[in-house]
Amino acid sequence: MFSSATKIKGQGVGSAYTELIKLLQKHFADKIQVSINKLGVADISHYHTIDFKFFLSTFLPGRGRKIGYVHFLPETLEGSLKIPQPFKQIFFWYLITFYKRMDHLVVVNPCFIKDLERYGIARENITYIPNFVSKTEFHELTPARKEALRQKYGIAQGRFTIIGTGQVQERKGVPDFIELARRLPQFQFVWVGGFSFGKMTDGYTQLKKVVADPPTNLLFPGIVEREQMNAFYNLADVFLLPSFNELFPMSVLEAFSCGVPVVLRDLELYRAIIAGHYLAGKNVAEFEMCLKKLADQPQLLKQLHEKSLEEAKYYSEDNLAAIWYDFYREQTETV
Repeated sequence: MFSSATKIKGQGVGSAYTELIKLLQKHFADKIQVSINKLGVADISHYHTIDFKFFLSTFLPGRGRKIGYVHFLPETLEGSLKIPQPFKQIFFWYLITFYKRMDHLVVVNPCFIKDLERYGIARENITYIPNFVSKTEFHELTPARKEALRQKYGIAQGRFTIIGTGQVQERKGVPDFIELARRLPQFQFVWVGGFSFGKMTDGYTQLKKVVADPPTNLLFPGIVEREQMNAFYNLADVFLLPSFNELFPMSVLEAFSCGVPVVLRDLELYRAIIAGHYLAGKNVAEFEMCLKKLADQPQLLKQLHEKSLEEAKYYSEDNLAAIWYDFYREQTETV
C-alpha cells in the first residue's frame, strides 16, 4: 500500500484508505501480507494517493501489478482547490499520467468509467468497487444516548436537526447549506468539517467569515477525529450533502450505516448506485422543500431511516471484504 491520505484530516480519501487497511487486517491477516509505504518486492502495489515519489516508484522493478485507486478526477477537483494557471493544467495532466502508469484502476462509482475512457484508459483495465464503512464504527445509538449527545452539544430536544459533513468548500455546496440555515431558523444545522487545505480552498475568504460568525442556528464544530463522527450523525434527524460533484462520498455511507435519512443533490452518480434510498433536490429551494417535508411527515422520515439501514447492508464491511479479496487474487493471477 502506498498512501499519504491520512496526513490531512477531514477528507474522504483518508477515510476510505483507513477502512480498507482495517478490513484487510481483520479478515485476511493470514492470507494477505500488507506493508505500507515500503519499497519491497510485492505481488501488488496499490496506490491510494498520487504523490510524486509514488509515481517515481512505479518505474522500479518488483512492483508487481500496479493498482490505482481513483478518488478524484480533474472535473471533481473544480470548486475544491484554487490552483492558478498554468499549474492547474500541469497538475491535471500529471493526475491522468499517474493513472495511465497503473496496470489497473479501481473506481468507487461506475459513472466514472466512461470519464476515464475519455482520457484514453481502456475499459478492461477499470474495476468498480464501492466504498464501505464498518458497522462497528458507524451505527445507530439508543434514543437515550442520542438525547445525551444533543445535551452535550447544546441542541434542544425535539429541535429538527440537519447535519452535513466534509471539507468547507464551494464544491461541497456549503454556501447552499448556509443559505438553508438562514431560510429555516426553526431548524438546527450542523456542518462537521473544516478547511483541510487552508487558503487553497475554493471560496475560502467568504466561507471563513461565515464559519467565524455563523447564523445562530448553524454550528461549525470544525474538523473532528473520525472516532467522534458516529456521535455527530446520531444527533441529527437528517443528513444533507449538497455537493455539486462527487465520486462516492464516505459520508453518505456513514449516514446510511447510522440509519440517518439522507438528502442529496440530484446527481447522476447517486441515481446510478443508490436510487430510491434518499430524497433529492436540485437547488436551495428544493432542498428547503425536502427538509420541511421530512420535518412535517414523521412517517416519511421513518421510511427513509429504514431505507438507509437497508442500503447500509450492501455497503457493509463483510460484503466488500469478499469483493476486495477476489479482486486482489485475480490481479495476482493476471499475466
